[in-house]
Amino acid sequence: MTAGRGMRRAFALLGGPVLATALAGCGMLADATGDPRPAAKPFTVAFGGDIHFEGALRTRLDTSPDTALGPVAAQLKRADLAVVNLETAVTAGGTPAPKQFTFRAPPTAFRALRSAGVDVATMANNHGMDYGDTGLQDSLAAGKQAGFPVVGIGRNAAEAFRPHRVTVNGAKVAIIGATQVLDDNLIQAWTATDAKPGLASAKDAPRLVQAVKDARKDADVVIVDLHWGQELNSCATPAQRQLAAQLADAGADAIVGSHAHVLLAGGYLKGKYVHYGLGNFVFYNSSGRTAQSGVLTLTFDPSAKGAAARRVTHADWAPAEISDGVPQPLSGTAAQQARAEWEALRRCADVKAAA
Repeated sequence: MTAGRGMRRAFALLGGPVLATALAGCGMLADATGDPRPAAKPFTVAFGGDIHFEGALRTRLDTSPDTALGPVAAQLKRADLAVVNLETAVTAGGTPAPKQFTFRAPPTAFRALRSAGVDVATMANNHGMDYGDTGLQDSLAAGKQAGFPVVGIGRNAAEAFRPHRVTVNGAKVAIIGATQVLDDNLIQAWTATDAKPGLASAKDAPRLVQAVKDARKDADVVIVDLHWGQELNSCATPAQRQLAAQLADAGADAIVGSHAHVLLAGGYLKGKYVHYGLGNFVFYNSSGRTAQSGVLTLTFDPSAKGAAARRVTHADWAPAEISDGVPQPLSGTAAQQARAEWEALRRCADVKAAA
């Protein structure tokens, strides 16, 4: 069957559902206007945890931004799409927030991410506004200048909750970023509202749920990248479990996050894929448990339809260990042992190895 103006006329005469069925039968889908598009094919998305460029990592960024993420870049590049949490303000200005640790990096941070194969970064985290409103505006400007997609921050709440939309293998993908972690003394100042800039706060669960529902209306796949959990706690907290269930019910296909500095469990919840904690990724001051890292790669099948459809068909955890701030992929016996330890983390989470 040849797609064209005749198809669009049939859409008008027969109605959307009838044409959608006809198009599906010949490997085509129809968008909201009735224009046919090729049927979406399976694709992969790689996820990494927390990244900043402090200490020795800043030296790596300054001297060789194109190799700043080290050998793990090869794993990110193999995926059709890669997403990380950029846990720093991208600015040379602003005033440090009243907190123990404040992170910032130059705009070359976006070059480093792109060179490593990263396609999207969430900046909704407890360091995204470490240098105040000025740092936030600078981060937005730097991302725009670099042409690098950033989610989870914005000039108002609508922009902060707005998903990055991209087409991958014919599938319409929506990626939302939000944070459930904010310093108590900074919650009001850092939370985006209808009238002021800031971060997308997952503490406002109804708004995040609505953002997922809105994205679900015209996306084949919806992904939420969250900053959540409790530092050094490798078990999913009640707040995490409650939010994961809400987002799964709202239509998110994958809910992935980080923050705790240690690994947490990943698996299926209500037929959706949830990873409670990817740990540190490109991060200084890591050793022992906080040096355990890795890349999560999910395979999505956008052809799965219906509210209960299982769109994540495969999950691969490739373990790594951070050395000098950079994750070094493990192999052989070391990788097998690390993967087994990660599998065991489900003992204190509500996710399963299979849907």
